[in-house]
Amino acid sequence: MQKSFDTPKIVTIDKVVDETPTVRTIYFADDVMSGVLPGQFAMVWVPGVNEIPMSVMISQEKGKAAFTVRKHGSATTELFSKKVGDQIGIRGPYGNSFTIKQGKLLLVGGGTGLVPLIRLVTFLQKTDDVTIIMGSKTKSEVFFESAAEKLLEGTKHQVIVVTEDGSYGKKGLVTDVMDELVKTNKFDGVYTCGPEKMMYKVVQIASTNNIHVEASIERMMKCGIGMCGSCCFGDMMACKDGTVFDGKTLLSNKEFGHTHRTKSGVLENY
Repeated sequence: MQKSFDTPKIVTIDKVVDETPTVRTIYFADDVMSGVLPGQFAMVWVPGVNEIPMSVMISQEKGKAAFTVRKHGSATTELFSKKVGDQIGIRGPYGNSFTIKQGKLLLVGGGTGLVPLIRLVTFLQKTDDVTIIMGSKTKSEVFFESAAEKLLEGTKHQVIVVTEDGSYGKKGLVTDVMDELVKTNKFDGVYTCGPEKMMYKVVQIASTNNIHVEASIERMMKCGIGMCGSCCFGDMMACKDGTVFDGKTLLSNKEFGHTHRTKSGVLENY
């Protein structure tokens, strides 16, 4: 397990890449974050706004890492607006990581949930047979397709893009495509990250077909170290017990895929 650092470190943004009109990847130099395990996360301090959990994106440059952010709430919008030369605070890494299996593997991601899956790809063997299903609502929101193809060069693989409106790739949901794939392929492991309702279906499909499955859970987090309890679901906390959980554990949790908590801790249905 990568050692975590609980005191925020100030880093300077040295590159910004627009992935879509609402998604950007911001790069910075940091030896610790550049070496995190797939599934681990950092707490990112946006000065004057908030501190939020973020999966750590890979960088092709040694000693550098990145965060891929979608403009949504106040903190992510402010982080999205950061420019080269601006500073943010980071602490961590926190959480566990995906179990690295070998063989025929299926990775299923939606939106910025692709970040830990792209990092996972860098830990896989060239002998593995890797299929990535990446989902978006429409063509303009598709990103990381070329990055995945480049990382998997020289490996038996396929990258399947799915858009809900059919404007690019296959039309429908990633779970529709997964459902078809497991009927004709024998996978040794499934990994997923993205919207929880999507992950719930992925875990159900994999478990029904007796395939080992792990999901990286995204929940409300305020501290990242198990003190505030904001990320609790059932009797577990996403930050300390996860964020990666296996299918059996998740399907035994009555909150997974059905409810989430607001900033005030109120339990609401999806």
